[in-house]
Amino acid sequence: MNTHNDASSEHRHKALRFLTAGSVDDGKSTLIGRLLLDSRAILADQLDALQRRAAGGSIDLSQLTDGLEAEREQGITIDVAYRYFATPRRKFIIADAPGHEQYTRNMVTAAAGSDAAVVLIDITKLDWRAAPLRLLPQTRRHTLLARLLRLPSIVFAVNKLDAVDDAEAAFAAVRDALLDFAAEAGIAPAGIVPVSALRGDNIAIASTSWPWYAGPTLLQWLEALPAAEEPQTGALLLPVQYVAREGDGLGHQPRTVWGRIARGQVQSGDKIRIHPSGESAEVVAVRRAGVAVDGCAAGQSAGLVLDRQVDVSRGDWVTGLEPVQAGESAVMLQETQHHQPPESAATPQAEVSSAPSRTSRGTQEFGATLAWLDTEPAAIGRKYWLRHGHRWVAGRITAISSRLDIHTLTDVDAQTLAVNDIGRVRLRVQSPLPLEIYADNRVAGAMIVVDPATHRTSGALMVEALA
Repeated sequence: MNTHNDASSEHRHKALRFLTAGSVDDGKSTLIGRLLLDSRAILADQLDALQRRAAGGSIDLSQLTDGLEAEREQGITIDVAYRYFATPRRKFIIADAPGHEQYTRNMVTAAAGSDAAVVLIDITKLDWRAAPLRLLPQTRRHTLLARLLRLPSIVFAVNKLDAVDDAEAAFAAVRDALLDFAAEAGIAPAGIVPVSALRGDNIAIASTSWPWYAGPTLLQWLEALPAAEEPQTGALLLPVQYVAREGDGLGHQPRTVWGRIARGQVQSGDKIRIHPSGESAEVVAVRRAGVAVDGCAAGQSAGLVLDRQVDVSRGDWVTGLEPVQAGESAVMLQETQHHQPPESAATPQAEVSSAPSRTSRGTQEFGATLAWLDTEPAAIGRKYWLRHGHRWVAGRITAISSRLDIHTLTDVDAQTLAVNDIGRVRLRVQSPLPLEIYADNRVAGAMIVVDPATHRTSGALMVEALA
């Protein structure tokens, strides 16, 4: 395992986005409440309200994150709740993800934008004296999803150790089971921490009850973890979020193309190409937060002012004009029309083209890992809407080759994928897209799958092969 001192000072100065994951009622909301309380990130009136509700008893820290009325009534997390806090060393954005299988799609949504995952394990739900110790299915599922979504760091927090009679032996048993599981799954855990979210042991303050553990607290791990970064080398790749017309007070109203850079860098004087139109232009100014800057790099939101008027709108992609090499994973768009998300319950109007699946300028057919989140099974041949960057395109699943057995971590033959299944599939989209392998780029290699009839988010897709 890595030590908590490995992260560079540069990483520690960046805000860390992390989510809490694990099975239902593992104590995720309580853990976040404890982090907020011990880091003094809650207001005095919030604390007073919690103390009044407690009526002299222990305050319910989970109420700091469970904001929906249904969550407070049922005592479970349903939607993703975001909270913000800071320590003298770092700022944090927390996503409290639901643990129930029914809301796994919400966990995937939170993980897609996170830098790290804290996976909780409730020791009271495990027979830690048994050999071998079996982890809960949702613990394994959430950990595998975090790995598939390429979160740089996964920290395991073994919770509720104050509720067992031999905390040291219980923690050792769970730690060994987690290390065995991680080795099978190809995961290198950033850390494994014994905690009690209710009492506050090893959350922000080191426990005085467990002298057998001398490692970092959970907060110390979080302060040192690296933030996810997209590659700054290679040709520019920017999904266009919107185009604004901004006057300069002299009658000129140049258009500014805005988006968050997915790869590479951009500065004034760079040559770029707009896709799908194929038009090229030169960048004459770069803006960030409305202010002119020398340049921007991957992970930053940038506004590009071009030297001429070109056809560009939300959903397009901007790429650098570096030559494309044979076998390069990044490919360019050759669409001839813009597709908008479905506005009715009708199926996609456009049929999926039968043109060649691969051209020198784009990819239409590809292999991917698909995390299926819908109660309606994924079916071969059915059409779906897929969102790549800010572009919507019609597509269909052409083959399902296997499904991952989360208990054995082996691939088994499958023809469909049920809710919460993870499988390997092939897809074909209507028009070529600028895809990359997800392991190389989380923006250009990811899509969401939407059911055209129900408008539900049906799946999260990670590109594995371009062919």
